[in-house]
Amino acid sequence: MQIRKLELKDYDQIYALWTSTPGMGLRTLDDSPEGLERFLKRNPDTCFAAVKENSIAGVILCGHDGRRGYIYHMAVAPSQRRQGLGTALVEAAVQALQKEGIHKVALIAFRSNEAGNRFWESIGFSERSDLIYRNKAITPENE
Repeated sequence: MQIRKLELKDYDQIYALWTSTPGMGLRTLDDSPEGLERFLKRNPDTCFAAVKENSIAGVILCGHDGRRGYIYHMAVAPSQRRQGLGTALVEAAVQALQKEGIHKVALIAFRSNEAGNRFWESIGFSERSDLIYRNKAITPENE
């Protein structure tokens, strides 16, 4: 297994992984090839793929705003779970954030994503009950 930086050429494989992962919230524009390209240009050193036998077995999309790190999409193929892949991807992203001077990382997980929430809790991500997450679509076609 190799953990390497995510590249735009990986798009078809990672999109297939995302769409086959229950609990993954995808958006038409943000998660298009152009959206991924824009994200990778802004965050070239914090997004990773786990590659096994020339196939992407896991992916993490992570970035920061100069103050706080954010994990957006993390998925591991069902056949590759419980082997440390998710933890390795998160560790790679966290180390990359630390190299860029970021001291805290956050993520959003759907409440109904039980497997995902169990994973995040198991690696030390705590739930914040003191916050209200707010959202506003500024581009209506970004479903």
